[in-house]
Amino acid sequence: MKLSSLWLLALVPGAVCAVVKLGDSNAQELDEDGIPAILAQASNDPTIIGQEGAKNHITFGDGSSGNFKVSLFLRDGMDPESKRRRRKERRRRMKSFAEQPLSNGTTAALSNIRDYYYYGYIAIGNPPQKFSVVFDTGSSNIWVPGEACPSDACTQHRRFINRASTTFRASPQQIQIQYGTGFIAGDIGSDSVRVTGSLALRNQSFAMTRLEDKTFQLPRSQFDGLFGLGFTGGAEGGVRSPVDTMMREKILTQPLFGIKLFRGSENGNGEITFGSFDASYASQLQWIDVYGDIFWATTMEGIFYGDEPRNYLYNADKINAASASMTPAQRARASRKALLDTGSSLIYGDPFTLAAMSVRIGADTMTGEIPCSALGALKPFHFILGGRRFSMAPNEYVFHDPATGVCEVQWMPVSEYLWIMGIPFLQSYYTVYDIKAHKMGLARMKR
Repeated sequence: MKLSSLWLLALVPGAVCAVVKLGDSNAQELDEDGIPAILAQASNDPTIIGQEGAKNHITFGDGSSGNFKVSLFLRDGMDPESKRRRRKERRRRMKSFAEQPLSNGTTAALSNIRDYYYYGYIAIGNPPQKFSVVFDTGSSNIWVPGEACPSDACTQHRRFINRASTTFRASPQQIQIQYGTGFIAGDIGSDSVRVTGSLALRNQSFAMTRLEDKTFQLPRSQFDGLFGLGFTGGAEGGVRSPVDTMMREKILTQPLFGIKLFRGSENGNGEITFGSFDASYASQLQWIDVYGDIFWATTMEGIFYGDEPRNYLYNADKINAASASMTPAQRARASRKALLDTGSSLIYGDPFTLAAMSVRIGADTMTGEIPCSALGALKPFHFILGGRRFSMAPNEYVFHDPATGVCEVQWMPVSEYLWIMGIPFLQSYYTVYDIKAHKMGLARMKR
């Protein structure tokens, strides 16, 4: 992945994982049981807070400024017999899963895992082999476990058997992707990739992993692989991205796709529709330009709280003032950027801005926690993206864990330049991605 922000896989309840992108190389390795490995240094020991099975954090740093936390969940401890039963149940589910058809039409259903990530299903080859994947607007490659991969992360998931497909074509190309706490390497091939029952890419390049580190093992990774929705400019290995293949093969009724991510508290999952979008949102969509030809990024001009005049985005006023005399193209290059990312579990941005936002609402700048009793007095935050305002209500930017009674903000400091608007933001907005026009449309999700 060419994007400087990298992936981190953290744990979530029920033995599944959260997909989070980070730009910091200090991420700690998780051991085979999903517990942070003790990579102890004199002043940099990871600290786990909370009860097993409940929401927890790893805190990096020595207690001074500059620390940050990673939200995670620890799974309940299991004895060998429980683990055996879980493996047996997993095999049963995998067999049952392989017999289920893909979604009809051009809409793929997405499963919501505790608001931390969403995954759907694709089929590769002829006869088709099914896989569960995260549909990710923050990357541009497809990869699934390969048959020859000996890693536990591969053997625990469905693996692509290329010799079983009559339409598979091998390639001498190989791929390596280093994530925040994960790594995959594999071989590139091409085959038909079916996204829904009526939508198939006839000749799509994808990677079959031959190595996956423990980050992608069960129980933390329920999904088999990734399906990148970015442009070819963001693809590793010199391959064409799936969305560009869709354009090249002219299989979309309209050159776009739309995504809905419902909150778990609303008993919702999600869906992605290719070639059209929900017409009931047409009059409400606010369209913004995509910057560049890598991922679904746009300019970011400010962050405001309630009706206050202060711009909380660090240095935004200086940047906006300096770019006033520039051409639109120059102004876009000079401004901050924000990526709409369906593969990220939180909102990530520069530490200066997020610290100021936390202070303003009374949240702890180190832990992100805020008294739940304060939620009723909070006001919305307004994000200026592509010159348009998009708001998040307090119950959208603060996560309330009913199991522990803890409330905490849904953002984390990572990068000074690039902001990542992850799942908490995207749950608030129905998003339409116009591949040909390089635009994104956002409309308030209907409840």
